[in-house]
Amino acid sequence: MGPVGGSTETGQALKYILHKGFPGGRNSSVPEVLIIISDGKSQGSTARPAMQVKERHITVFAVGIKFPRWEELQVLASEPPERHLLFAGDADDAANGLYSTLSDPVCTATTPGCKVESHPCERRTLETVKELAGSYVCWKGSKRPNAVQASLCPFTRESLFSSQGIMQRCLQSYTWYHKHNQTLVTPSHARMVARVSQRDWTDTTVSACWGMEETPTVVAAKLSLECGVDLLFLMDSSAGVTLEGFLRFKAFLKRFLQAVVGQDSPMSVGVAQYDDSVKVPIEPGQHKDTLSLMKSIDALNFSGGRTLTGRALQYIAQHGFRSTPVFADVQDDLPRVVVLLTDSKSQDSVAEAAKYAKDQNLFLIGIGSSFMRAELTMVTGNPQQTIVYSDPQDLFNRMPELQRKICSVGNPEGCQAQSLDLAFAVDASSGVGLENFLRLRHFVRSSCLHFIINRDVTQIALVTYGSKAHTVFALDTHTSSSAVLQAIDQVPFLGASASAGSALLHIYSDVMTVQKGARPGVSKVVVLLTNGGGMQDAAAPAQQLRHNGILVFVVVVGDTERDTLLRVAGSPNYLVHISSYEDLQYYQGLIIERICEEARSPVNLCKPNPCMNQGVCILGPGSYRCECHGWEGPHCESSKHQQPLQTDPTSPWSKETAVAPGQLFGGQALVLTWSLSYGKW
Repeated sequence: MGPVGGSTETGQALKYILHKGFPGGRNSSVPEVLIIISDGKSQGSTARPAMQVKERHITVFAVGIKFPRWEELQVLASEPPERHLLFAGDADDAANGLYSTLSDPVCTATTPGCKVESHPCERRTLETVKELAGSYVCWKGSKRPNAVQASLCPFTRESLFSSQGIMQRCLQSYTWYHKHNQTLVTPSHARMVARVSQRDWTDTTVSACWGMEETPTVVAAKLSLECGVDLLFLMDSSAGVTLEGFLRFKAFLKRFLQAVVGQDSPMSVGVAQYDDSVKVPIEPGQHKDTLSLMKSIDALNFSGGRTLTGRALQYIAQHGFRSTPVFADVQDDLPRVVVLLTDSKSQDSVAEAAKYAKDQNLFLIGIGSSFMRAELTMVTGNPQQTIVYSDPQDLFNRMPELQRKICSVGNPEGCQAQSLDLAFAVDASSGVGLENFLRLRHFVRSSCLHFIINRDVTQIALVTYGSKAHTVFALDTHTSSSAVLQAIDQVPFLGASASAGSALLHIYSDVMTVQKGARPGVSKVVVLLTNGGGMQDAAAPAQQLRHNGILVFVVVVGDTERDTLLRVAGSPNYLVHISSYEDLQYYQGLIIERICEEARSPVNLCKPNPCMNQGVCILGPGSYRCECHGWEGPHCESSKHQQPLQTDPTSPWSKETAVAPGQLFGGQALVLTWSLSYGKW
């Protein structure tokens, strides 16, 4: 197949699919999947044909290439976008690494070794039959009356909740991928099977097949929220959300909190509501038990009025959290999370208010209908912190997703137990400019929110550079997230020309060193943020960092020579090319994930060399030691001719010396060895 040429008319292509259908397609029991690979820059409108394709129950995957227009791709992709909106660096990459992503959600297609049989739903409990057909394992179950879907995936039940009671989907398909359960197929039937009170929602579920009587009740599995956060729900109570929407949010809030808040939960919960004004009827930490919390939520009343989401966010940033430390000298440094529940467009500006809230160290999560996606993303600053639902019932299906997003704040997924020394090198040259430098600075700030910052887990350093590099703060300067964020807010713009090479050399010699807080046995990563200017002198310093066990991750904004960038990054895996500064937020999740993967990699205790003054690092089993010539101390940091330094008896260093410091043997200075044991901190 060769290139066609001409303009990009994605809308016309969709109309062609609607008119011609799927050539050689089978009957309606076979799922139809459409994969669109595009840069998302169509010359014609795509909204209406995309909607018509989805109304035909065709699952659409949108794969963006090069520098895609994400807004258009989101219109094309099926819900939820996090499963149907994908990215490939270029057209060649679109086929690489996407097989598992695409085959996972469409694995319900009947395989050649399986067959479709009629198997009506005849029992009160769901029956599945496993049998071998050739080399395939087939599962049979009733997808709809008198029609059975046979596939590689087993079928199971799923309970849904509504304001009237519990509904049961007769069949739901799941697959196992990387040890995670993932919903695949929306069944064709759902039926009300029992009316229950809200109080029973947490512990009761009823199972039934389509057309059959209800089954005995069973205990439902509860969600878990075992993460330490201060949590505030900000609920829209304006006329735009309507009384029905407000009551739906209340029901969702009660259901979620009943499921996740236990007697020993380490979190505090508050609830605020807003329209023209803002009220905080339930302050975080006010209630110590679930029952009293539920009563307070029941007492919340709909108010009506204008939708002033921006004013509400600013008010919550100033007055929403009033924590009092248990001890005067101990700060409450729990992450503060605000979950915005809204279903109406704001009548005031939300961008500046959201930025102000995030500058106050608040982590924002937005929940709303699909048409609210753009505004919610503007509030959160990150699509991964936005949850949208397709219909009122779908809101209740989003509870596990909300639980994961809340707990990803204090315990970033993949990083919670891993130690890491992380340095950001930010281009502050005139080529970037003040406005774009502020965007880079904000990106660093929001990235830091994904790490637990202290001496034992993640240490962060920041370097800015123009023609010269400057250490804003070293790895061991700040020991809390709040201190790091405050320091980032004060970073000035430098101007002048750019020299990325001088910045990387500076990090090697003056940042990733033991005397500046670097920890032996801990993974080390440098993230270089640049517009691509001044990279000509960066390849050799980057190679020197890699040779000493320090990963260099290059994030480039704009159009720059790829070969030069690859020499600095060392591998395409450590190079992220972004089309504009506005799109930085969409790549944050990918960059954090890559950093966390590196944090889990094995390390060499002697790289970089922890020994100072030309000391030689010698590896032992789970430890290392420094051989010092003319120097002494665990890292050869003290001259033998100086008075020995007083040591801290609580120091973690484990010292082993053959003789006392300064002892001579045969008229020559004895080489002292210090043995240190390290693991990952």
